[in-house]
Amino acid sequence: MSNIKKVVLAYSGGLDTSVIVRWLQDQYQCEVVTFTADIGQGEEVEPARAKAKALGVKEIYIDDLREEFVRDFVFPMFRANTIYEGEYLLGTSIARPLIAKRLVEIANETGADAISHGATGKGNDQVRFELGAYALKPGIKVIAPWREWNLTSRETLLAYCEERNIPVEMKKKGSSPYSMDANLLHISYEGRVLEDPWAEAEEDMWRWSVSPEAAPDKATYIELTYRNGDPVAIDGEEMKPHDLLARLNELGGANGIGRLDIVENRYVGMKSRGCYETPGGTIMLRAHRAIESLCLDREVAHLKDELMPRYASLIYNGYWWSPERLMVQEMIDASQKTVNGVVRLKLYKGNVSVVGRKSDESLFDATIATFEDDAGAYNQADAAGFIKLNALRMRIAAQKGRKL
Repeated sequence: MSNIKKVVLAYSGGLDTSVIVRWLQDQYQCEVVTFTADIGQGEEVEPARAKAKALGVKEIYIDDLREEFVRDFVFPMFRANTIYEGEYLLGTSIARPLIAKRLVEIANETGADAISHGATGKGNDQVRFELGAYALKPGIKVIAPWREWNLTSRETLLAYCEERNIPVEMKKKGSSPYSMDANLLHISYEGRVLEDPWAEAEEDMWRWSVSPEAAPDKATYIELTYRNGDPVAIDGEEMKPHDLLARLNELGGANGIGRLDIVENRYVGMKSRGCYETPGGTIMLRAHRAIESLCLDREVAHLKDELMPRYASLIYNGYWWSPERLMVQEMIDASQKTVNGVVRLKLYKGNVSVVGRKSDESLFDATIATFEDDAGAYNQADAAGFIKLNALRMRIAAQKGRKL
């Protein structure tokens, strides 16, 4: 690592990454290029430019990646109805491969020798960033300061800033005491009271949603149009992917939808308690399953459900760019060619209810499924042989006296 002349740093402008800029300059005597991604975190990213300049950074990248994020990462993931450990909609996980991709692209553009990030040695993000970088540029060097330095607390970071005259913005009065990560899909909260799994999250922690108790007493109805498995319109109005997700976040948040409090298993081995708000994603998941229920063959739908937990683990653990994820994605995308239609949804006090669905690709046949006279469309007598054949192995076992 001694021959590193230039490093591309994933830079937020916060305390940690501001310290990292100076630490890289001091420790490696290298030039630092900063990269700040706008993926819909809801905060201005432009101030990062001034902060980077104040630290002597000459090459500064601030990129609006919102459309690419939703179109090429969020939507493909939702085609699989992806949730990790039965609950988590992978809001942080799915953003990391995009950031890794852009870090590598900027390294190529600037001739940098290495990339760097501010993820700690305890978390999943270090794995996600680095697996992505190595998959896209095998020879890239990675510098992870949290695994090298002895700055192990906020106090030591602040002392480092004071010693080296690094300007630091203290948290404003009334700002969140939690460790937070946000993008267009979700916002997450960790730390402080949440480190006790028994403690209930404080109501004023939540940023994107009202509590279900405070949500309107009148339900909100919306219609979500799907094309090839992706939502493309709300109430008939076509939108770009990132605008559509932003609108669903507004609608879901206003109706108390999308709050989650879980203890998850990190890839590095520890359990972690976190809270998440994913209002738009919660709506999309429910709607997508509803339109698939009309349009997908039974065995295709069941196979997708079997693949989903493995697919979710690949994303959670940082294998977005792996050959196995790409292979599974091909299968998922092939299944979505007929997933077209409209889903009507009722949003009410934290709940998303499917109240209607229609599609020109529908496999639902009312003449067969009806409880009324089907005019010979289905011969009910055929069921007797079907049942006997499926019972054959159990009947044989019972005749041999085997206990079930």
